[in-house]
Amino acid sequence: MSVRLSVNLVFLTGALLSVPAFALNDADLKSLVSELDTRQRNSGDYKSVVFIEQREKSKVTQAFEATVFRRDADDKWMLLFSKPKSEAGKGYLRLDKNLFLYEPALGKWERRTDRSGIGGTNSRRSDFDESRLSEEYTAKFIADEKLGKFDVHHILLNAKTEADVASPVLHLWVDKSSKNILKRQERSLSDKLLRTVYYPAWEKKFSKSKGADVYIPREIRIVDEVEKGNGTTVVLRDVNLDGLPANIFTKAWLESQSR
Repeated sequence: MSVRLSVNLVFLTGALLSVPAFALNDADLKSLVSELDTRQRNSGDYKSVVFIEQREKSKVTQAFEATVFRRDADDKWMLLFSKPKSEAGKGYLRLDKNLFLYEPALGKWERRTDRSGIGGTNSRRSDFDESRLSEEYTAKFIADEKLGKFDVHHILLNAKTEADVASPVLHLWVDKSSKNILKRQERSLSDKLLRTVYYPAWEKKFSKSKGADVYIPREIRIVDEVEKGNGTTVVLRDVNLDGLPANIFTKAWLESQSR
């Protein structure tokens, strides 16, 4: 299985140039960050098939197929691997803000942090979960810029004191026209660049439970900025916003999938 996709180098490496514009005021900035969350959230449930491909020094080292389940109203999240066969039944489950990994071969649950890579890749739980930027970060407007051919807002986000997040500092480049995030940089408190994430494609899907559209990234390209040459591509398919079984977000349900 491969999700190898051509990379638009112009998009990925396009120069960031400041363009004349009025800065977003505090009210507009707060509204924009809140809208980024709202656009990606579904008031009901969420399910999608994801393909995850890990590259190290430009060579594919791992490839997975998994299903992601979410219940945004209760902050519940789960990822269940289906391929390759050796990984089938393995899964992650988020309960009460704790992340657990289930290893069916061992019959054991182990606690993981949000900084942990999913399946040993550069992807994290937050890459597949709902957006909580307005809850977890305070925002500062940096500038209006050009990202390749796109006019974007460059926004700095610093984690709130009480927030438990994988990255304390984020930089976002938001398309001014579509309001979609095109690029995200994750940095440490010392301002060390850890990951760069690109969102080259989004889709809009109507949610009956929300009564509005939900915006979903179709593809996520993650660049490891610490281990140069490493990265992960995630492709999302078959997004379904219908209701899920009530008991699905439990350890018992996940364990039952490998029996």
